[in-house]
Amino acid sequence: MRAYYYDESPEDQREAHDSGEPVDAFQLQLIRVQYMRLAGSEEENIAAIDALCKERNYKSRDDITISPTLLPNYEEMIRSFFTEHIHEDEEIRYILDGAGYFDVRDHHRWIRIFVERGDLLILPAGICHRFTLDTNNYIKAMRLFKENPKWIPIYRPEADSNKYHLHYLKTIGNGSFC
Repeated sequence: MRAYYYDESPEDQREAHDSGEPVDAFQLQLIRVQYMRLAGSEEENIAAIDALCKERNYKSRDDITISPTLLPNYEEMIRSFFTEHIHEDEEIRYILDGAGYFDVRDHHRWIRIFVERGDLLILPAGICHRFTLDTNNYIKAMRLFKENPKWIPIYRPEADSNKYHLHYLKTIGNGSFC
């Protein structure tokens, strides 16, 4: 796992933005973010995902490929993914190919999590986050859902008063940040 505090420099969002301040798995656990590396065969990894779906009562999944040539309205979609938002459901992503970055809020700073093939990331409902590709402009991910596939972002400032966001803040013991 490679996670660190985001450096806030003005360069392209797809650059690494590595501040040199690493973040470990324990720090991610404190904000309820879960990271797993699935390093088995494809069959073993799918079996692990099937077990996770059963454990969490997830019934649906799909694959999304994000690249300039494969995603309609690419530039618009990339901007929407990188705009700070929450979801009212967990966000579970298993990276099938390519790479990108999930940025999650830790108080008033961003933690950047690099994800690549074999990584599985679980973001809790209500956490402020954003996503971007790396400079290769390509990722393919499996998205897991409790019911039918949906991706409904709630952007700030509306997210600040959302009950799922407020519950998330309560679970991590802080009600004063996104």
